[in-house]
Amino acid sequence: MKINEPGRIRSVNPYAQQMGAREAKATGKNKVEKDELQISAEAKELLEATKTENSDRSQRLQEIRQSVEHGTYQVDVKALAEKLLPFFKS
Repeated sequence: MKINEPGRIRSVNPYAQQMGAREAKATGKNKVEKDELQISAEAKELLEATKTENSDRSQRLQEIRQSVEHGTYQVDVKALAEKLLPFFKS
């Protein structure tokens, strides 16, 4: 497949940029508007809650890793079966 004049696509963009610059000069807006983000108090509270949960979880995971490494980890077969049963029933 041969593509002729690949620079043609870019030739439209400088025109659009030039027109945008002219419009900015005409309206007096030379600055580009930036996006803003506001995080609500509820979201901040949830973030803090997940941080504390993550620290508890990471501590539990570390304990499990150590018990697996030492060969002392015991799987609760009954709890595992209860979790798997709905999967196999459906």
